[in-house]
Amino acid sequence: MDKTSGIFVIAGACLLVLFMVTVKRKAEILLNFCLRAVLGGIAIHAVNTALSLWGISCCVAIGPLSLLTSGILGISGVSLLFAISAIRFL
Repeated sequence: MDKTSGIFVIAGACLLVLFMVTVKRKAEILLNFCLRAVLGGIAIHAVNTALSLWGISCCVAIGPLSLLTSGILGISGVSLLFAISAIRFL
């Protein structure tokens, strides 16, 4: 193996490692988003059920926009959705 092919092998290995690290980070971010969206949907359903049992008609629909909000913002996004829904009572 001559010098230039050795350099190409080392550069290729470095690029492969950088690619693997980038893919791992993006997969972790996507998994985190999906987990927060699913848990946010469950939280929205639980709060809607609790509010209906208490006779309060403040509910948030579970749709793409509400799941996107809870996926990005987490539990604070769910709180924001219920706060926006509760504004009509004022």
